[in-house]
Amino acid sequence: MSVLSIDKHDSHWAFTLNRPDKLNALSADLVDALLDGLDAAAREAVPVLTLRGEGRCFSAGFDMNGVEQQSEGDLLLRFVRIEMLLQRIAASPCFTIALSHGRNFGAGVDLIGACNLRVAAPGSTFRMPGLKFGLVLGTARFARIVGHQAAKRILETAETFDADRASALGFIERIASPEDHDAIVAEVVDRVSALPPESRALLHQALDAETPDADLAALVRSAAAPGLHQRIEAYLQAGKPVKSAAA
Repeated sequence: MSVLSIDKHDSHWAFTLNRPDKLNALSADLVDALLDGLDAAAREAVPVLTLRGEGRCFSAGFDMNGVEQQSEGDLLLRFVRIEMLLQRIAASPCFTIALSHGRNFGAGVDLIGACNLRVAAPGSTFRMPGLKFGLVLGTARFARIVGHQAAKRILETAETFDADRASALGFIERIASPEDHDAIVAEVVDRVSALPPESRALLHQALDAETPDADLAALVRSAAAPGLHQRIEAYLQAGKPVKSAAA
């Protein structure tokens, strides 16, 4: 079974993260599949690209499975590949739509943030705990969307925020049930077709506020700091439920 399902329609392509048993956590294979899919969509001049997740949520973020067996260099490369994925989505000539639902974490939230239109189902939640283990990933982009002060307040505590607050901050632009997502996609397809591709590319370039080199440098500095394994392990241990003293 493919970790990424791609449905190719005449009007758009639909990507579905397909690791429901792992809450669509971003494994190396899934990240590579997304990068390949984005390249293919760009080559085919696909006007609209949607991203959604199979199962209980859009994405639980970085796949922590087996991190203790991976070297710090391997982990650094995985984080760099995710940053490259985020940048590829943000710079894509396709109009990208994140159709999110459920409880979303870390790099999964960053994946949503890299898209042109960010939609969430009612009851969706978001949490970005990367700074708990000293990782800067998607931080500047999040701040550009919600504002530096709001980003600082959310990221320094790694608080969970719901769809309503995400909407108030501008991180989520539409709150809509999954049964309404197809109508939103159709609406976007109509909107995108209002401009020729060349004009849309010019508009994207004129309004581009991305800082890819600075974002990648910040990510590498944070992930390359000594003790990445220990920081991740401390974060994972802190998240484990405390067992009762009573047997």
